[in-house]
Amino acid sequence: MSQLIINSFDEFEQHVGKELGVSGYHTITQEQVNLFADATMDHQWIHTDPERAKAEGAFGGPIAHGYLTLSIVPYLWEQVVKVNNLKMMVNYGIENLRFAQPVLVGDEVRLNATLANITNLRGTIKTEMKVKLEIKGQKKPAFTATLVFLYHFQ
Repeated sequence: MSQLIINSFDEFEQHVGKELGVSGYHTITQEQVNLFADATMDHQWIHTDPERAKAEGAFGGPIAHGYLTLSIVPYLWEQVVKVNNLKMMVNYGIENLRFAQPVLVGDEVRLNATLANITNLRGTIKTEMKVKLEIKGQKKPAFTATLVFLYHFQ
C-alpha cells in the first residue's frame, strides 16, 4: 500500500480509468459498532447484542451497520490518496451504493478506489470514484459505490 499524491487537476486527469490504490486493512470491533449505535441511535440487536446475534442471527454473530462501513471511507480514503494544494474538498454525493454483503464484527476491511471520471467545473474539480469495501478472505465486497468529491485547488 502506497499513498498516491495528487498536486493538480492535470495530475488527477492522468489517472482517469485507473485504480488509484488500496488502503490498509481496518478491523471492525464490537466497541466501534456499539459507539456507532450510540451515535445513530440504532441499537438493533444484530449489531449490539453479540450473544443473541450468535444464537438467533443469520450471520453467526453481530454485524456492523451498513452505514458504519460507509462512514469509515474518509479514514481509509486518506490512506489511498493525498490531494495537495487545496482550498477545499467537499463530499458531493454517493451514486449506485449497493451493500453486497454484511461485515461481521472482527472482519478486516479495506477500500479499493478507481477514478472513473473527472470534470473541470470552472475551477472546481468534480471527481467520480468507483469504490468497493473489500472484506479480507471474501470474494464479494461489503459495498460498491461511486463517490463524488468536489476539489477546489488553490
